Amino acid sequence: MSVNTKSGDARGKIANREGFLDRLAKSLGRERIVEKPIRPEEKLKPQWDVFSDLSPDELVEVLKSQCQLVHTEVIETDKAQLGAAMKEALDRNQCKSIVTWKDPRFAEFGLDGVLSQEDYEVTEWDSRDRDASIAATERADAGITFSDITLAESATVVLFSSEDKGRSVSLLPKNYIAVISKSTIVPRITQAAAEIDRRIAAGETVASCVNFISGPSNSADIEMSLVLGVHGPVHATYIIVDDA
Repeated sequence: MSVNTKSGDARGKIANREGFLDRLAKSLGRERIVEKPIRPEEKLKPQWDVFSDLSPDELVEVLKSQCQLVHTEVIETDKAQLGAAMKEALDRNQCKSIVTWKDPRFAEFGLDGVLSQEDYEVTEWDSRDRDASIAATERADAGITFSDITLAESATVVLFSSEDKGRSVSLLPKNYIAVISKSTIVPRITQAAAEIDRRIAAGETVASCVNFISGPSNSADIEMSLVLGVHGPVHATYIIVDDA
């Protein structure tokens, strides 16, 4: 069996599929299974019980507590003071060169005014020139994105990549800053997976790459000694915004 992909056809075409599956079934000594499997119904679903009784404010406290364990700085603010909080995060870490997603939320939350100041050199992700955009993220002091879903239990931001939201923005700069709307905070990965399933069932286009990021890059593979910044940003800041 082979997969052929032609220019302009992102789906590709599978050649010799039926013959391949017939030979495979014959080698296994059985008939081909053509019915789709039925998804079993779970009788017990304890994964939905974790933190299910917590209020939004209590989930914020869980998130903040976990941030201490994953070496992540937290700043709390509201939409009116978000610009000042962002400037605080950038200046505290001496960030001058910045790369961001091409995301309407930057204007919606009033961050475009802060990032347009002469203090900063800002590059917006441009899918039309990926090489230049990736090079900019490699040089940047900070990468800034919004969190699409936020997991309180593990202090994880969930990022849906797209044409305007390059993965490099959160992975290559020295510092990573995630803007977390309070309304995006859910108890744990259970809710994030359910939301992805809901979008797929509704026929929505779901990102081919979904990144789950919990603080700065770290590794303890060598002699169990924790080292930050091995595979990505050395420092991470979460700015939690009360968007109620």
